[in-house]
Amino acid sequence: MKRAFFILTRNPMSLAGIILVGLVVLSAIFADVITPYPDHRGAIVDFDNFNKPPSAEHWFGTDLVGRDLFTRVIYAYRVSLILGVVVLAISVPVGVSMGLAAGYLGRKTEFILMRITDVFLSIPPLVLAMSVMGLLKPTLMNGMIAVTVMWWPWYTRLIYNITRSERQEGYVLAAEVLGASKIHIMFREILPNCVPSILTKMTLDFGFVILIASSLSFLGLGVQPPTPDLGSMVAEGARYLPDSWWLTVFPGLAILVVVFGFNLIGDALREILGVGE
Repeated sequence: MKRAFFILTRNPMSLAGIILVGLVVLSAIFADVITPYPDHRGAIVDFDNFNKPPSAEHWFGTDLVGRDLFTRVIYAYRVSLILGVVVLAISVPVGVSMGLAAGYLGRKTEFILMRITDVFLSIPPLVLAMSVMGLLKPTLMNGMIAVTVMWWPWYTRLIYNITRSERQEGYVLAAEVLGASKIHIMFREILPNCVPSILTKMTLDFGFVILIASSLSFLGLGVQPPTPDLGSMVAEGARYLPDSWWLTVFPGLAILVVVFGFNLIGDALREILGVGE
């Protein structure tokens, strides 16, 4: 804890990342309280405030049907964070389990699991997600499935490499001599030594998951209107640049803030946990 505190206080950018992500998470949780027009997150029309620029009444301006853009950005954060949590909650256990099995068991298990992983890794992530979404109806749930399909192989490859280097260590050999089961060795002996790398990658990946999901929405394959989504808001506003610049600039800055914040925290975790040293 002392080392972590020292690193955080020495690096102001790490503190900036914690503050940015903290503000995003708190704003998403308490969106109903802090947003001035909570009903504007849905299908509502207010033509009296049609396409207005930023003002004291509407901080980020309004969209093409008069909805408050600040309100919709905050609720879009909630959608993005939920998607990120669900995707990592599924892809991390799947990828870690496959990586442990391939790295420790070896032979046929290693060959089969790693060749499957290589097939998924050979396809560009966004192309794979677009292919999945092309087969499914564009919804939030299907967006989660699409991003999850492309994300687990990275954890499989990471844990496979760590496990291969750890399986000849003395503590693993001692556990084998004592008669420990393979499940016990993989999940009770080797896995704890993988946790720092997993935590660091999860933090870095959270921002990239949101970025990929926003890219799918930008292409019309993600979250569908009237549910607010950062990517779809950027896509809608891009058609009206440069006159209605706020329609694109503020959702784009919102994506930048959350991705940048998670990357700063990931860099801090890498230094605190000594990953890569």
